[in-house]
Amino acid sequence: MEISDISALIADEMKKVEVEFERNLSSEVELIPVIGRYVLSGGGKRIRPLLLILSARVAGYTGESMVPLAAIMEFIHTATLLHDDVVDSAVIRRGRDSANKVWGNEASVLVGDYLFSKSFSLMTTHGDMRILRAVSDATTQMAEGEVLQLINTCDVDILEAEYLEVVVSKTAVLLAVACEVGGMLGGLEAGPIRELRAFGMELGIAFQLIDDCLDYVADQDEFGKALGSDLEEGKITMPLIQVLKKCDATERARMIKIVEEEKLTDEGLEFVLGLIDKYDGIGAARQKALDRVEAAKSHLVGFEDSLEKQALMKLADYVVVRKL
Repeated sequence: MEISDISALIADEMKKVEVEFERNLSSEVELIPVIGRYVLSGGGKRIRPLLLILSARVAGYTGESMVPLAAIMEFIHTATLLHDDVVDSAVIRRGRDSANKVWGNEASVLVGDYLFSKSFSLMTTHGDMRILRAVSDATTQMAEGEVLQLINTCDVDILEAEYLEVVVSKTAVLLAVACEVGGMLGGLEAGPIRELRAFGMELGIAFQLIDDCLDYVADQDEFGKALGSDLEEGKITMPLIQVLKKCDATERARMIKIVEEEKLTDEGLEFVLGLIDKYDGIGAARQKALDRVEAAKSHLVGFEDSLEKQALMKLADYVVVRKL
């Protein structure tokens, strides 16, 4: 099964998800749908809706609630993107001007707040109390992850375990809860639901680790942001953590100086890229992502074979074959 086959498998549901976006963005306050449409139309992969729908199908669910709930997952993700870009002072998102650059920080934060609030309002209509509690817990953890990342800015002494804690809270937990909600919709027992959630969690970690790598090797036009953006924002991600374990004292001292500088210079970026190449920071981080993908797939072993299960497995593989 190829990625195109996954899209074809649930094409009807994903078209309905897009319709849900438009319906749920309706507001008499004109700026809300304008900014919402701008971000949602920016070329996102829709991983979270895909995971929820496929997980629901694996769980045997055939009802209508998976479409609005899948749309809610993307609404929550979009809200975090709006807030992230303000916190990071980002000017590019998915290869074009970020919303905060176009409309300002105030509008981005407020529309992000609206999307969060709207998401929970919609869940009271389409989800039961278990689903509402699971998603509420996930978004609380996401907020904690944002704060953890802020605390860890420019911290070259950050441990791998501490960084993974940020990844789990900030990124992976939303993919995990998307899979968990799919299992809940299908009426699965607690054990299988935990397996689906664990699949999403491992997949989410792998996804972020590959994003960490792409920040140092991807073409800006393809990846949607400038090379070394994480470094300029003071984010010590997995490739740098691997380098900092191996580099000598002189290299480490210069690395600290580059990380702490207000603006990343071409010379500084070139030096860091050289260290990443020298100590194979990309290879080490990618291997960790591969390990996470294999761990993710192991959580699906107990489910009956189906096209949807194959699609989840293929989606896991796709995470680590994105162009490096």
